[in-house]
This record gives sequence, C-alpha cells and structure tokens, in this order.
Amino acid sequence: MSRGLPRRLLGEFLGTALLVAAVLGSGIMASRLSSNDIGLELLENAAATAAALVAIILAIGPVSGAHLNPVVTLADRCFGGMSSGEAGSYIAAQFTGGAGGAVIANLMFSTPAIELSTKARSSGGLWFAEVVATFGLLVVIFGVVRSGRSSAAPFAVGAYIGGAYFFTASTSFANPAVTAARMLSDSFAGIKPSSVPPFVIAQVLGAVLAVLAINVLYPTVTRGRRRALGQSPGQSKGGIVKDVPEVLFVCVHNAGRSQMAAALLDHHAQGRAHVRSGGSAPGKRINPAVAEAMAEIGLDLSKEFPKPVTDEAVRAADVVITMGCGDACPIYPGKRYEDWELEDPAGKSVEQVRPVRDEIDRRVQLLLAELTSHANAQD
Repeated sequence: MSRGLPRRLLGEFLGTALLVAAVLGSGIMASRLSSNDIGLELLENAAATAAALVAIILAIGPVSGAHLNPVVTLADRCFGGMSSGEAGSYIAAQFTGGAGGAVIANLMFSTPAIELSTKARSSGGLWFAEVVATFGLLVVIFGVVRSGRSSAAPFAVGAYIGGAYFFTASTSFANPAVTAARMLSDSFAGIKPSSVPPFVIAQVLGAVLAVLAINVLYPTVTRGRRRALGQSPGQSKGGIVKDVPEVLFVCVHNAGRSQMAAALLDHHAQGRAHVRSGGSAPGKRINPAVAEAMAEIGLDLSKEFPKPVTDEAVRAADVVITMGCGDACPIYPGKRYEDWELEDPAGKSVEQVRPVRDEIDRRVQLLLAELTSHANAQD
C-alpha cells in the first residue's frame, strides 16, 4: 500500500458519505417542506446538493483529490493518474462511504436506517440522460483541471450538478456510488434497486465517451524541449498542451534528495522531460555533502537553492515524486503520484550520501525509461 493511501481513502469515504447525506437529507427535507410542489422539491434538493458538493470538494480535495465518484476514479486511472490498486481502493471507499451516508441521512430524519426505495426510474430517456449527465460531468472536471484551473473545479462541478438536476431527465445521478446509496432510502431522492443496474451501465458508457473526448479536447503531447526547474510556457497561464512530461520531486527541505533527483533526471533526460523540485519546509541552503557527492559525478548544485513546493507546481506536473514529505503535497486528479522511501541525507557525510545518490540515480533512470517508452508508444 503506497504511503498516504489510507488517509486518502478516509477522505474518499467521508467525502462520499457527506455527499450522499446531502443528496438524501435535502430530498427528505424538501419533501416534508414542499410536499405538494414537486418542482420546488427538486429545486431545494438541487440547490442543497450543489452547495454541499462545492464545500465537500474544497475540504476533501487537498486530501484525496475529492473524486467521490467511481467513474471519476476510473477516468483518472485511464489517464495514468493512479495505479489499478489505488483505483480499486478508491472505488471501494466510495461505495462504502455512500452506503454510510444513506444510513446517516435516514437516521437524521427518524426513518429506518436502511429503507429500500420503491421509486422506479426506468426508461430509455432516463438512461440516455445518465449518459449525457456523466459525460458532461467528466468533461467539466478534467477540462478544468487539464486547462490549469484546478482551483475552479469545486465551483464548476457544483454548478454543473445543480444545473444538470434540471436539464437532464434523470436529475443527473452521474455517480455509481451515489446511485447505489440512493436505493437505501425510500425518499424523494431514492431509486428502486431494480432501476440501479441500467443507471450504472449508462454512467459507465458516459464515462467511456468522456475519456475519448477529453483525450481529443485536452491532449498531452510528449515531444519537444524541456525547461529545467522552471515553468513551461502556457502552464501558469492555463495552457492545455505540454511539449514533454513534467516531473516534480518533493522532499522536506529541498536541500538533498529532491535536488539530487531533479539534477539526475535533468542530466539523463537531455530534453525529454521538464524537471522541477520543491520542499514542504524548505531549508536555507543545499546540503554541502549532497553538493559534494553530486560534484563527484559531474553535476553542479552550487547555483541551486531550496524552494517551496507550490500549488501551481503540483497542478503543472504530470508525475509527482515525494520523498519523505508526508502528506504536505496536495492531490489532484489526473496526476501520477509515487513515494520514494529514501534515507534523509541531512547530517550525513559524503560517504553516507553516496548510496542515497546512487539509489536515486537508479530510480530516476527507471522512471525516465518508463516515460520515454510511453512517449514512443503515443508517437
């Protein structure tokens, strides 16, 4: 299990639970407050869900990326943002959290903890609406993220879901975990268990179409020249096409491990990757033993200095490699994250730093070979 994954899974569990509690709780409340006006009930349900969704994503996003939705996770897996094992764990946490959220909503309103819905939702129009709803949701999420505007994602997603409650015939479930959870509440927002499978199939189909469209609308081209340790043109301004993959190395002080990794990848890549590094708590200068060990192999770190890891740097990166910085690095969908467990060179002699340097060099060359292989396959 990768470092930090349990924390991220807890975020997905709690976030999905809160989302379902908001969907079902507001549906129950709306039906009690406006029982004779279905349009008003839907408006109240949509407004509460959209507002809660924005808040939940803002809170959970820095922890897990706030997928809160199996099709978002599957799309992120398709784009290489996470491993298959991580995706499976995310999805399990989402379904479990969704079920928990349904129980919470039922208990809050003094109904049985689990009360299977009797509300049938079954027709070709509703299934097609779920295809459209899910397609649009993924295009909004990955379009905003890939165009460098991740900070707008919570508001964009909340606005889309709030609108889709009304412009789709199905009221835009667009989420298999939420769909399954909604069958546990016999309320305004519920769905009969027999209606769930076609909805989920439609959602998966919408996700497949969205992945294809996103690849066309927001491509990542892996050709061109790198700009070592700096931003590539367009990334800070929301550019959507990168010439080469962007790799960010993060450690605590950015005075040793991440600096060595960045310099080694820069040296070996020869223009085939953008390289940056940063620290969660930057030091005052490069570790002298690290600088000496790197000088031994012809790499000069004398002009480098520790820099903080920024939200912008993480958003721009395709691959984020952490080295003992814990959970300080924010998580965004569409990114590939790895944690390299390496000995901290702080306070060590040159003799003790050399093995760390050599291990980083080995891992950097494996990473470069993988990135190069992927680029060649795309070509």
